[in-house]
Amino acid sequence: MQNEHPETRKKARKKILMDTIGVLLIILSPFVFKLHQYLPSEPNATINILGLEINNHGFADLNTFAWFLLSKIVPFYLFILWFLTCKHWWYHIILIPATMYAFQIYEVLYSEDNIVDTKNIIWLLPVCMVVIPLVYFIRIKLVDKYVHGIDLEAMEAELTALKKKQASREENAKLDKFISSETADKVDEDGNTEDTDKVAQLNTEKGNSFKQAQHRISNWLQFKF
Repeated sequence: MQNEHPETRKKARKKILMDTIGVLLIILSPFVFKLHQYLPSEPNATINILGLEINNHGFADLNTFAWFLLSKIVPFYLFILWFLTCKHWWYHIILIPATMYAFQIYEVLYSEDNIVDTKNIIWLLPVCMVVIPLVYFIRIKLVDKYVHGIDLEAMEAELTALKKKQASREENAKLDKFISSETADKVDEDGNTEDTDKVAQLNTEKGNSFKQAQHRISNWLQFKF
């Protein structure tokens, strides 16, 4: 118990820290979105952040580029936080809008076209083809279990138990048959059964003869005296 207590406290602190970061990101989301207002609006203006030079990426100015980019980044990380903290059975479906914003951010930063938000729907189709059937399958299982009362896992466990029981019975039957056949062969080889029957018969005959003789002597003595 003494070893578990510090470990439990460590996990609790880590969870509180992660929850605090998530809450701060949600609270700061409106302010993060408004950061574009503090960037220059000159057409050829650039900024340098940690040695990385950022230009307008084909937009009218840096301010417009930051506004468009932040309008994708803020919803993206909010959807990711929702996905990581959601406890509902359908939480996988949150990956679809989150992935959409991720593709849009990628297109803004790395696409060489002057037109954005066009190809990301095509990129999103494989994600939808995986996530939607997965969510639908989970829904079917929940409906079968809680609405129709069909628990597939319990049924599978019960069938497995019945198969094991049947296999055990068959093995026991084979073992009994094997023991019976071995015993019969042993009796036929040694002849123990026949000898035992003969000895029992002789003992019975001797006992009857002794009783008859005893009865005759008793009658004779009574007659004499």
